[in-house]
Amino acid sequence: MSGNDKHQHHSGYGTYIIVWLALLAFTSITVTIAGVNLGRYTLFIALLIAAIKSGLVINIFMHIKFEEKIFKAFIALSGFTLIIIFLLTFFDYIYR
Repeated sequence: MSGNDKHQHHSGYGTYIIVWLALLAFTSITVTIAGVNLGRYTLFIALLIAAIKSGLVINIFMHIKFEEKIFKAFIALSGFTLIIIFLLTFFDYIYR
């Protein structure tokens, strides 16, 4: 794409507000889950909520949703690395 063909894409303000409210809700859920004893599932749920929140921030606020495929490939590689770190964290947590 040449510089003239590239269009700036962004989500509308309504989308930003909805995502912001969702991030606030997920943060509230995370704080609530921290106070509830769910046994081994507490860490899993907290990490799952963190992954959802990071996905929202990356796609909407950082505009990766509208970027080229190379950026998406690097984000996928980062996500894969994050999954590896989560798995290593779970193994450490389980075998204590």
